[in-house]
Amino acid sequence: MAKGAGSTEQVVPAQYQVPLPLDRLILKDGAEGAGDRMELDVLIVGAGPAGLACAIELAKLAKQDGAELNIGVLEKAEALGEHSLSGAVVNPRAFRDLFPDLKDSDFPFRGPVTKEAVYLLTADGRWRLPTPPTMHNKGYFIASLCEIVRWLGAKAEELGVNVFTGFPAASLLTEGSHVVGVRTAASGLDRDGKPGPGYAAPNDLTAKVTALAEGTRGLLAQAWCQWQSVTSDNPQIFALGVKELWETKQPLDRVIHTMGWPLPSNAFGGSFMYPLEPNLVALGLVVGLDYRDANLDVHALVQRLKRHPVFRPYLEGGELVEWGAKTIPEGGYYALPHRRSGDGVVILGDAAGFVDVPSLKGIHYAMQSGIIAARTIFTALKAGAPSAHHLAEYDRLVDHSYIAKDLYRTRNMRLAFQDGFFFGGIQAALMTVTRGIFPGWMYGMHADAEVGRKLSPGDSPGIPGSVSKVDAVFKSGNATRDTIPTHLIIGKDVPAEVARFYSHVCPAGVYEDVDGVLRVNAPNCVDCKATDVLGPRWTPREGGSGPKYKRM
Repeated sequence: MAKGAGSTEQVVPAQYQVPLPLDRLILKDGAEGAGDRMELDVLIVGAGPAGLACAIELAKLAKQDGAELNIGVLEKAEALGEHSLSGAVVNPRAFRDLFPDLKDSDFPFRGPVTKEAVYLLTADGRWRLPTPPTMHNKGYFIASLCEIVRWLGAKAEELGVNVFTGFPAASLLTEGSHVVGVRTAASGLDRDGKPGPGYAAPNDLTAKVTALAEGTRGLLAQAWCQWQSVTSDNPQIFALGVKELWETKQPLDRVIHTMGWPLPSNAFGGSFMYPLEPNLVALGLVVGLDYRDANLDVHALVQRLKRHPVFRPYLEGGELVEWGAKTIPEGGYYALPHRRSGDGVVILGDAAGFVDVPSLKGIHYAMQSGIIAARTIFTALKAGAPSAHHLAEYDRLVDHSYIAKDLYRTRNMRLAFQDGFFFGGIQAALMTVTRGIFPGWMYGMHADAEVGRKLSPGDSPGIPGSVSKVDAVFKSGNATRDTIPTHLIIGKDVPAEVARFYSHVCPAGVYEDVDGVLRVNAPNCVDCKATDVLGPRWTPREGGSGPKYKRM
């Protein structure tokens, strides 16, 4: 345990986190252990909005040019959309770019935003606030990311794209500094990691270009950046979002965002409630993982939030029908890797950090990065040499696109809140008025794992009628087999205080402090990546494991 100001004991998560296992993540092409081998022109890792937009644009360009292009998309979920989670209110700009012949009504949205409200909450009250300029949602649409992904996947397959679900990418295949493909995770291993009756060896997929669109906290994107010594001005920081879907008796007619309670004043975050149908709402809480209290538990805070007068009237008499959790990159412009391309590889979407926290938007940035990557890749392939020099055009185009321009305008806004909610709010207002000119320099940040967490005795009392983490995992559709080997890399000799901290960080009950000893229930994991940020490392496991989201 470290000592903080005033000799207060605190946990510094980085002291207990193991390094990235680069020896497992970066393999020489042809290394032993693979089963089948497949050759593609372009391989896209991750069937989210970034990866599928890239595949669709590539296929359209090839069709227009009369060229044959073998495009493959790898997805670790058993079916498209099952690992996709977002709020979500969507800016349709990238959809219009990707499908210029379609109308907004043709896209897989639930409906337009017609009304919105922003509140500052206290424990039993609220103040209606003017909607900040960055959060105006007029002209945008409420949507389910699961449904968006399924729709995009169908469009990709109609264009001849090969979508391989149930195949997690576990390692990069390389020749020197050149990325030539990936190796998938094995399946059918027993608890000890030995082949069982249904064992299937990993497969190698090679390609002229590999696009890493793994989503938040992408493991192979992390590994490539570390391997190639690609840095950023600030370390990437993250938030954890916990979301519930409720079938309700009372309809919600507006998009609601809140700040303040139930978060402490030195934690960044807020909640949301969106109408998906007259009797279906999405409710969630997002909390920055640089919070200072080791006992803070986002799942528990959601249970408290639901009893607040803003939310309770809509939920009374209703039923929780789906639950999920996911981390979100929050570092913004200064946390973007200095390059997102290299020999045979590009990094897209959330894996690159293309999320604008002040506007609560990321989906259209992810899709636009995929579109830009597709155009760059296609041009490079036509030139016959998709080298680092050719693929560097992707970085140049992103840097001159609305992605980088939007993130630059709000470059310090999230970072201003590291000193607390009220001081951060004042600074954010000045940044809005000056369109990002204030304060005139970059706010430096520490990685989330380097932030000390104050230890305090005991846990917060339980809330009667709240949803347990075990019940929540059931509502995620998680059907991971119990005999699967652990996919989490945990440091040795984890102290009881750190075990307790992990149990609060994880919303799915993967970690328990049992009489001072850390117990790990790996099958509970819903791949939110929260402890990959603050503790045990996440690695890919057998395809189809994890949640099976339907409308998240």
